[in-house]
Amino acid sequence: MTAPPPDDCLARNEWVCGAYLSTRSEILGDAVVQHLQLTAVSVALGLVLALPLAIAARRWRWAAGPVLGVTTLLYTIPALAMFSLLLPVYGLSASLVVAGLVLYSLTLLVRNILAGLRAVPEETRQAARGLGYGPVRLLLAVELPLAVPAAMAGLRIATVSAVSLVTIGAIVGHGGLGNLIYSGMNTYFKAQVLTASVLCVVIAVAADLLLLGAQRLLTPWTRGQAA
Repeated sequence: MTAPPPDDCLARNEWVCGAYLSTRSEILGDAVVQHLQLTAVSVALGLVLALPLAIAARRWRWAAGPVLGVTTLLYTIPALAMFSLLLPVYGLSASLVVAGLVLYSLTLLVRNILAGLRAVPEETRQAARGLGYGPVRLLLAVELPLAVPAAMAGLRIATVSAVSLVTIGAIVGHGGLGNLIYSGMNTYFKAQVLTASVLCVVIAVAADLLLLGAQRLLTPWTRGQAA
C-alpha cells in the first residue's frame, strides 16, 4: 500500500507554493534588496560615465567613432567572459558584478544620449546663442533637457537589461535573486526557482514603469504633443 502524498506543498516540491513565501520571506527579502542595490548602483554609475562620453562625442565629431565603437565592442563580450576578465581586478566581490554591468550599460546609454543631443534642432541652438547662452548654459538649459526623451529610453532599456544580467552574478555569489535561481536549479527546488524568477520579472516591469513615469514628469511638453 503506497503512502498518501504529503500535505505540505514544499514536501511535494510544487512550483506554486505559498508555504515557500511564508517560510523563506527573509531570504527572499535579502535577495531582492541585493538585486535592487546591484541594479541601481550599476545603472547610476553607467549614467555618470555615459553622459560625458556622449557629450564629448557630440562636441567633437572625431570622438564619436571611437566612443561608439568601444562601447559597442564591450556589449558583444559574453557575460561570463566579461566577469572572467574583470576577476583579477575585483576578485569574487559585488564590485565585479557592478563593474561588468556598468560596462554593458554604456552602449545603450551613450547611444541614446548622443542621439538625443543630435536631435536638438540647430535653430534652437542658434536661438539660444542669440539670447546670450554660452556653451555650458546651452548644454544644461537647452540641449540636455531636449535630449531627455531619448536618454530616458536608453536608461529604461539599460535598467531592464541590468535586472536580467544581475542574475548572472550568482556565479560569484553576488547575484541577488539569481543566487536563489541558481541554487534552486541545482537542487531542483521548483518553488524557489519560480518565485525568484517571477520576482525578477516584477522588478524589471516596476523599474520600467517607474522610469516611464519619471520621463513623463521631466518632459511635460511631450504629453501635450501626444494629446
